[in-house]
Amino acid sequence: MDYPVFVVPGIGNSGPLHWQSVWEASHPDWRRLVVEDWDLVACDDWVSAIEQQVANCGDDTLIVAHSLGCLAVAHWAARHFPRIRGALMVAVPDPSASAFPTSAATGFSPLPLKQLTFPTVVVSSSNDPYGSQEHARRCAEAWGSELIDVGAQGHLNADSNLGDWSEGFRLLQLLS
Repeated sequence: MDYPVFVVPGIGNSGPLHWQSVWEASHPDWRRLVVEDWDLVACDDWVSAIEQQVANCGDDTLIVAHSLGCLAVAHWAARHFPRIRGALMVAVPDPSASAFPTSAATGFSPLPLKQLTFPTVVVSSSNDPYGSQEHARRCAEAWGSELIDVGAQGHLNADSNLGDWSEGFRLLQLLS
């Protein structure tokens, strides 16, 4: 890939079997969001970290966000006027859903639902316990994103056994 890539994991920082980590291991020039605490997440802290760290990557940056990372990217885009190449937003959780970890993740609601200033692809699974397909559709429509439904694959994380998730990597390449 000829563009800088910035990885924004969800809560817990996508372990070694997560497709984000697998992709990053194959691309040592990619950067990953650095935050102080991956298990107790404040939206404002993540937005500030994204703003600082993406600025070091350049305008051609592609963001690869998963789960809570998608919410952080949406809040970042609403507060700043980022100029990036695009973002792959995978498994967008619903901060108003009962499964959302409200004790560990604060400040993510309400979710900004306005047109993003960069191209995005929202990827959803029909049986994601953290975000319904209807929620993914609402986000994609509001953000001006292309919506891709990958069928029943859970939360599209390591537990989904996606390995290197070649289908997702092709979607990222379409943004480049």
